[in-house]
Amino acid sequence: MKQFSNKFQSAQAEQSSPSFEKSTFLTLFLIAAVILLMLPFFTTFNEFLTKIIEKSALYQPIQDHIVPFFAKMIGSLLIPFGVKFTAYLDGMMINGVPMRMTWNCLGWQSLVLILITFLTGLTGNYTKFSKLECIMIGILGTFLINIFRITFTSLLAAYWGRLFAIVFHDYFATFITLIWLFVFWWFSYAFVLRSST
Repeated sequence: MKQFSNKFQSAQAEQSSPSFEKSTFLTLFLIAAVILLMLPFFTTFNEFLTKIIEKSALYQPIQDHIVPFFAKMIGSLLIPFGVKFTAYLDGMMINGVPMRMTWNCLGWQSLVLILITFLTGLTGNYTKFSKLECIMIGILGTFLINIFRITFTSLLAAYWGRLFAIVFHDYFATFITLIWLFVFWWFSYAFVLRSST
């Protein structure tokens, strides 16, 4: 009887963790569905939000210090592709094509999305250290995905023109973030998060 009780408790512990995993992926699917349905609205709203914030001085420190740093970082990544690159305060010149870069291009939206998924993804019975590892990997990965997104957009502008870069930036870049979130949570549940029991 005691062995049956122990087996039942261990089975319950095994089942509790996957339910949190399912809720995380369900959250991701819901986010993806909402984004796909409202993508034109999000793009328009994003531009509207940018114009409102740019009328204030809140964005100025990011625009003055972080955007030029990002532009130089992207430029160094474009060198192996033979792209002629010049960074300046409001963006960059890529093979003679001007590409404006603002605080809004740095990927704050993807940071908001991953923070939302942390609320459901980390509610299981996991060790504190593995949760911290998961958060660090998630934030670092999101940063690197945004670097990739901006670099790829810049390559499109350099070799295929500004129109392709704008279409990718406004519409398809969101898919990269969603794919990253699915891969991140699969990796976290498979290799990072460890049960505390």
